[in-house]
Amino acid sequence: MAELNTDSGGDKGGKVRSKKQSSKVDLTAMVDLAFLLITFFMLTTSLSKPQAMSLGLPDKDPNEKVDDMKVDENRTMTILLGDNDQMYFYMGIINTPMAPKLIAYGKDGIRKELIKRKKEVAAYTASKGKPEQGMIVIIKPGKKSNYKNVVDVLDEMAINSIPTYTIVNDFLPDEQKLLEGK
Repeated sequence: MAELNTDSGGDKGGKVRSKKQSSKVDLTAMVDLAFLLITFFMLTTSLSKPQAMSLGLPDKDPNEKVDDMKVDENRTMTILLGDNDQMYFYMGIINTPMAPKLIAYGKDGIRKELIKRKKEVAAYTASKGKPEQGMIVIIKPGKKSNYKNVVDVLDEMAINSIPTYTIVNDFLPDEQKLLEGK
């Protein structure tokens, strides 16, 4: 209960003095309300959920021998992730038909190249009579690449709607030399 003391200090005859009021306010009700609100928000608020990208990985059975599957090299783009935020890409087989190129992350870098190559692959597969086949991207993070770079490339796959991509840690000797800067 809030209360305000208005003690006048006694009655003395004669002079009329101005009343001095003590300003004491009982804050118990306000503190109770504050704790009720804190308790309410603690019980009703949900904590932020982690945002994670789902990856579908194939089952690996050690007893089952799986033959390597041949894919059309004209549909394949390989992205190599190196240290210091370096990224290289090439289409097809390394050095055939193009040498690996250094490319930047972001809208004007890898995204622009993915859009361009996706259109080229769509035209190629349409000319072969298989328009349902799209581009295949092989992502190869090097030993010195960091987690953020892998996530950035996976984000680019989602942004550009590329459904077929894989993360591989198997490097060709030429790719290893390229990432080591030799």
